[in-house]
Amino acid sequence: MNNRHLVVFDGVCNFCNGAVNFIIKRDPAAHFVFTPMQSELAKQTMHAYGISDTGPDTFLLVKNGKAYVWSDAALEITKDLSGYWYLFNILKVVPRSARDWCYRLFARNRYKLFGKANECRVPTEAEKDRFL
Repeated sequence: MNNRHLVVFDGVCNFCNGAVNFIIKRDPAAHFVFTPMQSELAKQTMHAYGISDTGPDTFLLVKNGKAYVWSDAALEITKDLSGYWYLFNILKVVPRSARDWCYRLFARNRYKLFGKANECRVPTEAEKDRFL
């Protein structure tokens, strides 16, 4: 993947698909590539990094050979986005357990709040090289 960072997201979650669009828009250098957690690549990646708690709230970033999950993944992504999104890393002063509790609470309710698609997102022609 040559200096590209893999984001594993819930492909049927409307909020998650919106987050992917948000990242793509703020990643002009195309550092991030994406795969839905429903894919075989995602399952292999999670297994390779020893991530066994793979419920629907799992969010994973693999960057420079290191795996980040939940709130750590989200905050690590902001470091590479254009604009001032990196400032969100101030939230790392909050203990990970508290951040992850909030993240997982939101994740458990995101279908109720934003809805769920019947199938995984299909990338546009312009996005195809960003999805694995």
